[in-house]
Amino acid sequence: MKDGFVFADDLVTGIRWDAKYATWDNFTGKPVDGYLANRIVGTRALCDALGRARDQAASLGFSLLLWDGYRPQRAVDCFLRWSRQPEDGRTKSRHYPRIERAEMFERGYVAAKSGHSRGSTVDLTLYDLATNELVPMGGDHDLMDPVSHHGAQGITPAEARNREHLRSVMETSGFIAYECEWWHYTLGDEPYPDTYFDFPIA
Repeated sequence: MKDGFVFADDLVTGIRWDAKYATWDNFTGKPVDGYLANRIVGTRALCDALGRARDQAASLGFSLLLWDGYRPQRAVDCFLRWSRQPEDGRTKSRHYPRIERAEMFERGYVAAKSGHSRGSTVDLTLYDLATNELVPMGGDHDLMDPVSHHGAQGITPAEARNREHLRSVMETSGFIAYECEWWHYTLGDEPYPDTYFDFPIA
């Protein structure tokens, strides 16, 4: 592991995770280069802030489920290669129903240089501490569509409130929201703002 990086679950107790890019359950339809283990990695600063977010969420009856943290540059390169391949339709209806693969980059849903590769960006949602169920957010992780934007039309009042709960929890804990994706937050005072890492998650 690179110095200054840790497994999030080692530092932040009481959270759950499902590292989507280590599985077949992601927009590429298969595990992504660089994700050799289903664990979430981030900087120590990220994990300290996630500890604050966990405590804020608990005060509202929620906890955190993480989908992605640090993302190796080789994974981003894998996304680029995938975007240039012929459409096979396997993940389109779920993840990018109204755009073409290449448009993911043009519309800001995927970046050729991702903040995730700096180690202090996280994709996450809330789950209910009483039921252990994920709270409804009006769309799943990596739904590349305007309905995923903050303030989107077409979601229920309850889903909008849940997005606001997550945003409040994260912003109070030092994170900055990304307007196109309700699940994506970057630490405001990230320790490596200009460095894109490429060590694998193993």
